[in-house]
Amino acid sequence: MQRSTPSPRIEDRPATTLSAREAKSLVDDLFSLKPVLFWIDLLLSAIVAYACVALYILAPAFSLPQIAAFGVAGIALFRITTFMHEIVHMRKDRMRGFKLVWNIIVGIPLLTPSLFYTSHADHHSNRHYGTPADGEYLPFGATPPVAIIRFLVMIPLIPVLAVVRALLLVPLSLVLPKLRYWLLERASAAVISPTYRRRHVPKIWDPLWLAADLGCLTYAGSIVALTINGTIPPSTIGMLYLLILYAIGLNWMRTLAAHRYRNTGNEISHADQVLDSINITGQPILTELLYPVGLRYHALHHLLPSLPYHALGRAHRRLMAVLPVDSPYRQTSCSSTAQALRQLWHDANRCGINGPVVLQFWRRA
Repeated sequence: MQRSTPSPRIEDRPATTLSAREAKSLVDDLFSLKPVLFWIDLLLSAIVAYACVALYILAPAFSLPQIAAFGVAGIALFRITTFMHEIVHMRKDRMRGFKLVWNIIVGIPLLTPSLFYTSHADHHSNRHYGTPADGEYLPFGATPPVAIIRFLVMIPLIPVLAVVRALLLVPLSLVLPKLRYWLLERASAAVISPTYRRRHVPKIWDPLWLAADLGCLTYAGSIVALTINGTIPPSTIGMLYLLILYAIGLNWMRTLAAHRYRNTGNEISHADQVLDSINITGQPILTELLYPVGLRYHALHHLLPSLPYHALGRAHRRLMAVLPVDSPYRQTSCSSTAQALRQLWHDANRCGINGPVVLQFWRRA
């Protein structure tokens, strides 16, 4: 039985802190995960994604169908990839079939199995968030703008590095245990920090990691073999590379707008972690395309990480209706991606003489 909507009597009290416990009490009926919705969303999105990929490849060059297919395919690929974020927030015993199917139809073909994202726990840790131990955080708002530019310039290398990992490093690591350890520690996480190291390195012969790596090796090797024998034209590989860059670019722009990135490496409270995060609340259709599977409510996700993606919108609207006008939670909202990025660039330009120091600290940590 679902609980009734909480009473708005909290509005009568002044808000001087941001309490996860209080926020949870207001949306406690929304934490139930809906597996059917997950399956429908994933499968329909995957059908759209791969159908548009096929149309993009087969349609006449620079024709309207090809251009339209390219645009839709990149967004749809971004969407199905984003389910990895939901998977790592599920308990190990929940929706095992969904996790397996996602890895087979998305994770392995894109050379990014869900195990790569188990490092995400550091991003929610009160001890590690916003520090060099958080692979999903760089101090963009506290360092010179060149750090943002360098971050974006790295996008073309990401697919290349994924292929090198699958085709070269994985097979070598199977015969070189030290390389295997290094690979799992330094090159097996979906992060943005180039210096990130896993705090909890898997056992080098962990069967799940071996299965994931061998799956990626087999898939990438099959693509290479089909290209060499002429089944797949090299031009198709180039087209797919551009499409993957497009999808990665969407994700990295989303990443830049997910936080204010003002922390300089110190441990901060959970409330400050939430206030360093952003909800994108305007332009609902465009925002849903650019922030799929609930990513637009990133501050809310940091406040209540266990809320499933399909409940975030309703939870946000309830909190905004019930919380008092001076609630710190309201400070997490931006009307658009442009607003969030302008603020980030402005903060970077104001970093002053401390900016390079922070950057050096991050590189040496």
